[in-house]
Amino acid sequence: MDLRDKPVLVVGGGKVAARKVRALLKAEAAITVVAPELDKSLQAAHASGQVEWQKQSFDESQLANAWLVFAATDDAALNQAVFRAGETRRIPVNVVDDGEHCRFISPAVIDRHPIQVAVSTGGGSPMMARAVRGWIERILPQGLGKVAEAASRLRKTLGAGQSMKQRRDRWSFLLDRSRSVSWSLQEPAAIERSMTTEFKRRAAQSTQGRVYLVGAGPGRPELLTLRALEVMQQADVILHDRLVPEAILDSARRDADRIDVGKRAGDQPGQQSRIFHLMVELAQAGKTVVRLKGGDAFVFGRGGEELQHLRAHGVEYEVVPGITAALGCAAYAGIPLTHRDLAHEVTFTTGHLASPETTGDSRPIAGRTRAVYMGVKQAPVVRDNLLAEGYPPSTPAALVIGGTMDGQRVLFGRLANLPAMAAKVTDRAPALFIIGEVASLGEQLAWFGRQPALEVAA
Repeated sequence: MDLRDKPVLVVGGGKVAARKVRALLKAEAAITVVAPELDKSLQAAHASGQVEWQKQSFDESQLANAWLVFAATDDAALNQAVFRAGETRRIPVNVVDDGEHCRFISPAVIDRHPIQVAVSTGGGSPMMARAVRGWIERILPQGLGKVAEAASRLRKTLGAGQSMKQRRDRWSFLLDRSRSVSWSLQEPAAIERSMTTEFKRRAAQSTQGRVYLVGAGPGRPELLTLRALEVMQQADVILHDRLVPEAILDSARRDADRIDVGKRAGDQPGQQSRIFHLMVELAQAGKTVVRLKGGDAFVFGRGGEELQHLRAHGVEYEVVPGITAALGCAAYAGIPLTHRDLAHEVTFTTGHLASPETTGDSRPIAGRTRAVYMGVKQAPVVRDNLLAEGYPPSTPAALVIGGTMDGQRVLFGRLANLPAMAAKVTDRAPALFIIGEVASLGEQLAWFGRQPALEVAA
């Protein structure tokens, strides 16, 4: 609603009324506050001439010229009387935090002028609307408005003579690029120069798409990075692994095609070749492709091989790191992978541990932590190889099953009984071994108030 110079009545002089007045001042309304007393911020607004103050109790005659009314007192009966008076005169009234007595609602607003984002629950839960506003506030750069103003000025000149699809695709790329290079931190003239340069560079390139190699993290949706969420919202196609949860896939653009390319036990080696082929074929067809992998793509995820294939075929790509399983599982199990007194080194490895004869590693065992991926089926091999390396049979060990998820389980035991621990994994949930003195801290440091299921293996 355009309230510039329009009379708006605010009944109440406390903090809630002050919050409404601040929003109305941005709307350039002509504000009258009715209240016997004012809080300090409203006193300052009155002293500066920004608001008129009627130092008295509410009276229906005060509605005579009002276009809009806020009832913001701590007296429910008075607020409802204001509402009824407005109803009689057909003047919209908002009784703050009382959805049944509102003819309009004022959403929580994120202001990045000229961009504004409004969050509303239809008046049902203002606290929720404010919480969502806070979440979005943290995502949008403070200087985003400067980027929007630059885009507005350049809109007619950049891409003149190109087709609508070309303009749309290149502007979509440009605005995505504007966040990744933090243009919002630049001065307006510099933003325009950067946008012009990037737009021309994109126009000179082929019309092929791009592949984003994205780490989806250890499974919990909240641990997805902001950048991962951004590119998933842009994707035309999601090529995802088996272990990526449905809740994370639901974060993608709703009309994106999802293709499950996850490998399973017994899969033929050709599955990776199929993934290579799909990435190149879809990108060359102009698609924006997200290759979504559990954990981090560069930790036992064959991400390096996939980038080599993309580069060999001239496909543009970007890597979005993810929280790898060892970091997520250890954190949610309360196990520090390094510790000043217990561990000064951590090694990530898979269940197919190289035998000690082939590693040539003769460093002392004390102070070393091993995080073993894909080790459940290979538990006897893991145990035997670590024993051969010199780890004592009594070395503390933990097995984190379904790490970071609500059903997470943590088994504690010793290196000697790794196979017995592995035998307790009865489903296909992902599991990770942590072996070393730090594993003994898990039972002590499990999160207060969110303690995972802890068990001690035989």
